[in-house]
Amino acid sequence: MSDIVLSAGIRSNLLNLQRTSDLISLTQTRLATGKRVNSALDNPTNFFTAQSLNNRAGDLSSLLDSMGNAVKTLEAADNGISAITKLVDSAQATARQAQQTTDTTERSDLAAQFDDILTQIDQLAADSGFNGKNLINGDDLDVVFNEDASSTLTITGVDDTTGGDLAISGAANNWAADADIQAALDDITAGLGTLRSQSMTEAILAQCLPLPPYISVELATGAGSAANISEGAPKVVSDATFHAARSRIESSALRIPASQVPARSAAPLAGPDSIS
Repeated sequence: MSDIVLSAGIRSNLLNLQRTSDLISLTQTRLATGKRVNSALDNPTNFFTAQSLNNRAGDLSSLLDSMGNAVKTLEAADNGISAITKLVDSAQATARQAQQTTDTTERSDLAAQFDDILTQIDQLAADSGFNGKNLINGDDLDVVFNEDASSTLTITGVDDTTGGDLAISGAANNWAADADIQAALDDITAGLGTLRSQSMTEAILAQCLPLPPYISVELATGAGSAANISEGAPKVVSDATFHAARSRIESSALRIPASQVPARSAAPLAGPDSIS
């Protein structure tokens, strides 16, 4: 069979048709993806630049999810503290009721109720976690703010059980003596002060998260500690919120060590998901 011979004009037409088909395919791909550069063959420089930005956007999205989980953990701890506070108030009412009677049988019954409430407090403290972290049962929470983990925040948990930071002892001697009841009331008063301080601190920390990497937050420890956002930085909470908290945060049980404070860095680079 003899070969087919194409003239120069026909060859030119075939090449034009091939170019047109390739152009149609490229245009359809761009319309489908919404991107002008879809592979390294289209434009290597723009493609790898866009890929780098997309990768960083994914990393930042994961960090934002992590900060969201941290907020949920703080909210779970705050809800647990609120519920425990109500139980401690109930225990205080039980002790005061026992103080108003001299009947040993009634005092014994009230002492048993008091011990049952303490058991409920311990159980509630153990069930106030989120995603495996329980800030009121001894767990610490680490929050990462940037891709290389050079900016982190560590929130130290507490132990809100009756044998831990609350330090509320059971009813001694079935409250046969007035001194035993008064000792329980003293423990409860101190425990309520601890809970109220922790609840305020949890609320402040929940407002501070999530924090962009370029916002500097300092929570100092020890006497005279305060919370503030550095002047000139974008603020995630109002000045009034922190000024109101400044005078009350000194005796916080949940603290952020100064060495763990996230350092101020440049604002995160915002880029498109494609180069057009």
